Amino acid sequence: MTSATRFSDLPPSPSEVAFVGRSNVGKSSLINALAHQRQLARVSNSPGRTQLINLFENADGGTVVDLPGYGYAKVPSRVRREWPEMIEGYLLEREELEMVYVLVDGAIGPTKLDVQMLDWMRSIEVPFTIVATKHDKVKSSRREARKRDLALGCGVERKDVIWVSAAKGVGIDRLRSVVTTDLGFS
Repeated sequence: MTSATRFSDLPPSPSEVAFVGRSNVGKSSLINALAHQRQLARVSNSPGRTQLINLFENADGGTVVDLPGYGYAKVPSRVRREWPEMIEGYLLEREELEMVYVLVDGAIGPTKLDVQMLDWMRSIEVPFTIVATKHDKVKSSRREARKRDLALGCGVERKDVIWVSAAKGVGIDRLRSVVTTDLGFS
Protein backbone atom coordinates (compact mmCIF):
# COMPACT_ATOMS: atom_id res chain seq x y z
CA MET A 1 0.00 0.00 0.00
CA THR A 2 1.14 3.52 -0.86
CA SER A 3 -0.51 6.71 0.41
CA ALA A 4 -0.25 10.35 -0.62
CA THR A 5 -1.97 13.69 -0.20
CA ARG A 6 -1.46 14.72 -3.85
CA PHE A 7 -1.78 12.74 -7.06
CA SER A 8 1.62 14.08 -8.16
CA ASP A 9 3.26 12.16 -5.28
CA LEU A 10 1.88 8.81 -6.46
CA PRO A 11 4.04 6.22 -8.21
CA PRO A 12 3.24 5.32 -11.81
CA SER A 13 0.91 2.42 -12.50
CA PRO A 14 0.06 0.58 -15.74
CA SER A 15 -3.67 1.11 -15.00
CA GLU A 16 -5.83 2.23 -12.12
CA VAL A 17 -9.39 2.14 -10.85
CA ALA A 18 -10.61 4.33 -8.00
CA PHE A 19 -13.37 4.06 -5.42
CA VAL A 20 -15.10 7.24 -4.26
CA GLY A 21 -18.23 7.88 -2.23
CA ARG A 22 -19.66 9.47 0.87
CA SER A 23 -17.89 8.90 4.14
CA ASN A 24 -19.21 5.69 5.73
CA VAL A 25 -20.58 4.24 2.47
CA GLY A 26 -18.31 1.21 2.82
CA LYS A 27 -15.41 1.89 0.44
CA SER A 28 -12.74 0.29 2.61
CA SER A 29 -14.91 -2.72 3.49
CA LEU A 30 -15.63 -3.25 -0.19
CA ILE A 31 -11.94 -3.07 -1.14
CA ASN A 32 -11.17 -5.62 1.58
CA ALA A 33 -13.90 -7.94 0.26
CA LEU A 34 -12.62 -7.62 -3.31
CA ALA A 35 -9.09 -8.48 -2.16
CA HIS A 36 -10.21 -11.42 0.03
CA GLN A 37 -8.56 -9.67 2.98
CA ARG A 38 -10.03 -8.35 6.21
CA GLN A 39 -7.65 -5.50 6.99
CA LEU A 40 -6.04 -4.38 3.76
CA ALA A 41 -7.92 -1.07 3.88
CA ARG A 42 -8.60 0.43 7.31
CA VAL A 43 -12.23 0.11 8.35
CA SER A 44 -13.95 2.08 11.10
CA ASN A 45 -17.44 2.81 12.37
CA SER A 46 -16.60 6.53 12.40
CA PRO A 47 -16.91 8.31 9.06
CA GLY A 48 -13.70 9.71 7.62
CA ARG A 49 -11.17 6.98 8.37
CA THR A 50 -9.66 7.22 4.88
CA GLN A 51 -7.82 10.54 4.89
CA LEU A 52 -5.29 10.05 2.08
CA ILE A 53 -5.21 8.70 -1.46
CA ASN A 54 -4.47 5.03 -0.76
CA LEU A 55 -3.14 2.78 -3.52
CA PHE A 56 -3.27 -1.00 -3.39
CA GLU A 57 -1.29 -2.90 -6.00
CA ASN A 58 -3.11 -5.68 -7.79
CA ALA A 59 -1.14 -8.91 -8.25
CA ASP A 60 -1.41 -8.37 -12.02
CA GLY A 61 0.23 -4.94 -11.78
CA GLY A 62 -2.77 -2.60 -11.81
CA THR A 63 -3.74 -0.40 -8.88
CA VAL A 64 -6.92 -0.03 -6.85
CA VAL A 65 -7.32 3.40 -5.24
CA ASP A 66 -9.31 4.25 -2.12
CA LEU A 67 -10.11 7.98 -2.04
CA PRO A 68 -11.29 9.92 1.02
CA GLY A 69 -15.05 10.15 1.37
CA TYR A 70 -17.07 13.26 0.78
CA GLY A 71 -19.63 14.63 3.22
CA TYR A 72 -19.62 14.30 6.98
CA ALA A 73 -16.50 12.88 8.60
CA LYS A 74 -15.27 12.69 12.19
CA VAL A 75 -11.99 14.43 11.47
CA PRO A 76 -10.60 17.91 12.17
CA SER A 77 -11.96 20.53 9.79
CA ARG A 78 -8.43 21.41 8.60
CA VAL A 79 -8.04 17.81 7.35
CA ARG A 80 -11.49 17.75 5.73
CA ARG A 81 -10.82 21.03 3.90
CA GLU A 82 -7.94 19.37 2.01
CA TRP A 83 -10.04 16.49 0.65
CA PRO A 84 -11.88 18.22 -2.22
CA GLU A 85 -8.62 19.42 -3.77
CA MET A 86 -7.02 16.01 -3.17
CA ILE A 87 -9.91 14.12 -4.78
CA GLU A 88 -10.44 16.57 -7.64
CA GLY A 89 -6.72 16.70 -8.44
CA TYR A 90 -6.56 12.94 -8.59
CA LEU A 91 -9.70 12.52 -10.73
CA LEU A 92 -8.79 15.34 -13.13
CA GLU A 93 -5.09 14.66 -13.56
CA ARG A 94 -4.30 10.98 -13.02
CA GLU A 95 -3.50 9.62 -16.49
CA GLU A 96 -3.46 5.98 -15.35
CA LEU A 97 -7.10 6.18 -14.23
CA GLU A 98 -9.33 3.82 -16.22
CA MET A 99 -12.56 3.80 -14.18
CA VAL A 100 -14.07 5.38 -11.08
CA TYR A 101 -16.52 3.38 -9.02
CA VAL A 102 -18.92 5.81 -7.35
CA LEU A 103 -20.33 4.10 -4.28
CA VAL A 104 -23.88 4.95 -3.24
CA ASP A 105 -25.46 3.62 -0.05
CA GLY A 106 -28.11 1.21 -1.31
CA ALA A 107 -30.02 1.35 1.96
CA ILE A 108 -30.72 5.09 1.70
CA GLY A 109 -30.27 5.81 -2.00
CA PRO A 110 -28.38 8.68 -3.59
CA THR A 111 -27.95 11.76 -1.44
CA LYS A 112 -27.61 15.33 -2.70
CA LEU A 113 -23.82 14.93 -2.42
CA ASP A 114 -23.91 11.71 -4.47
CA VAL A 115 -25.92 13.41 -7.21
CA GLN A 116 -23.48 16.35 -7.22
CA MET A 117 -20.55 13.93 -7.56
CA LEU A 118 -22.24 12.09 -10.43
CA ASP A 119 -23.07 15.35 -12.21
CA TRP A 120 -19.47 16.50 -11.80
CA MET A 121 -18.12 13.16 -13.08
CA ARG A 122 -20.29 13.54 -16.18
CA SER A 123 -19.12 17.13 -16.70
CA ILE A 124 -15.42 16.21 -16.58
CA GLU A 125 -16.06 13.12 -18.72
CA VAL A 126 -14.35 10.65 -16.40
CA PRO A 127 -15.71 7.13 -16.90
CA PHE A 128 -17.60 5.84 -13.88
CA THR A 129 -19.71 2.94 -12.70
CA ILE A 130 -22.22 3.19 -9.88
CA VAL A 131 -21.89 0.59 -7.14
CA ALA A 132 -24.75 0.37 -4.65
CA THR A 133 -23.41 -0.84 -1.30
CA LYS A 134 -25.17 -2.40 1.69
CA HIS A 135 -27.48 -4.64 -0.36
CA ASP A 136 -28.01 -6.68 2.81
CA LYS A 137 -29.46 -3.64 4.62
CA VAL A 138 -32.36 -3.35 2.15
CA LYS A 139 -35.37 -5.50 3.07
CA SER A 140 -35.96 -8.17 0.44
CA SER A 141 -39.54 -6.94 -0.06
CA ARG A 142 -38.19 -3.45 -0.95
CA ARG A 143 -35.19 -4.43 -3.11
CA GLU A 144 -36.82 -4.19 -6.52
CA ALA A 145 -38.30 -0.76 -5.77
CA ARG A 146 -35.01 0.40 -4.22
CA LYS A 147 -33.04 -0.75 -7.28
CA ARG A 148 -35.41 1.14 -9.57
CA ASP A 149 -35.42 4.28 -7.42
CA LEU A 150 -31.65 4.31 -6.90
CA ALA A 151 -30.94 4.03 -10.62
CA LEU A 152 -33.47 6.76 -11.37
CA GLY A 153 -31.97 9.02 -8.68
CA CYS A 154 -28.50 8.50 -10.15
CA GLY A 155 -29.69 9.14 -13.71
CA VAL A 156 -28.74 5.71 -15.07
CA GLU A 157 -30.44 2.55 -16.23
CA ARG A 158 -31.09 -0.08 -13.59
CA LYS A 159 -28.78 -2.54 -15.33
CA ASP A 160 -25.91 -0.02 -14.99
CA VAL A 161 -25.81 -0.26 -11.18
CA ILE A 162 -23.78 -3.02 -9.53
CA TRP A 163 -25.33 -4.04 -6.20
CA VAL A 164 -22.99 -5.40 -3.52
CA SER A 165 -22.77 -6.30 0.14
CA ALA A 166 -19.26 -6.51 1.53
CA ALA A 167 -20.68 -8.07 4.71
CA LYS A 168 -22.59 -10.88 2.95
CA GLY A 169 -20.49 -11.23 -0.23
CA VAL A 170 -23.39 -10.33 -2.55
CA GLY A 171 -22.15 -9.10 -5.94
CA ILE A 172 -18.47 -9.21 -4.95
CA ASP A 173 -17.47 -11.75 -7.61
CA ARG A 174 -19.26 -9.73 -10.30
CA LEU A 175 -17.59 -6.48 -9.20
CA ARG A 176 -14.19 -8.20 -8.96
CA SER A 177 -14.63 -9.35 -12.57
CA VAL A 178 -15.58 -5.82 -13.69
CA VAL A 179 -12.55 -4.34 -11.89
CA THR A 180 -10.26 -6.91 -13.49
CA THR A 181 -11.64 -6.04 -16.93
CA ASP A 182 -11.35 -2.28 -16.30
CA LEU A 183 -7.72 -2.75 -15.24
CA GLY A 184 -7.12 -4.48 -18.57
CA PHE A 185 -6.48 -7.97 -17.22
CA SER A 186 -9.45 -9.91 -18.57
